[in-house]
Amino acid sequence: MQRERTLVLIKPGAIQRELIGEIITRFERKGIKIVGLKMLRMTEKLVNEHYAHLREQPFFRDIKLSMMETPVVAIALEGYDIVRRVRTLSGATNPREAAPGTIRGDYSISIRNNVVHASGTIEEALEELQRFFEEGEVFSYQRINVMDFADE
Repeated sequence: MQRERTLVLIKPGAIQRELIGEIITRFERKGIKIVGLKMLRMTEKLVNEHYAHLREQPFFRDIKLSMMETPVVAIALEGYDIVRRVRTLSGATNPREAAPGTIRGDYSISIRNNVVHASGTIEEALEELQRFFEEGEVFSYQRINVMDFADE
């Protein structure tokens, strides 16, 4: 089994509602290793690139405006089967379909404000991590005195 990395964005709706710590805690409590973390403001260019697959959708303008309202928090996470595990913890994109106990199930108000973005595939994760983190902003380190139960 190989360790993977993935990207999570804490979106402006969650920033406005002061949920940064709650969301990060969900990943940490599950034993997922944070290897990169930063706050940034998404530019129009960055939104267009990140959500290029939605550009033709009628709601794209709303997404663009929403993602530029406040900064976002970009998180690089690492672990075994991490893309799938993070998607499971995040819950369904549509909060009405997200199970209770998932991040979106517990905190999302609407599809537009579904609080987090999580990479969908390993390939997507690699591309997105390069989009949001520069060389030297994602770290490799050994945990000290911590058993990584999630990776056993």
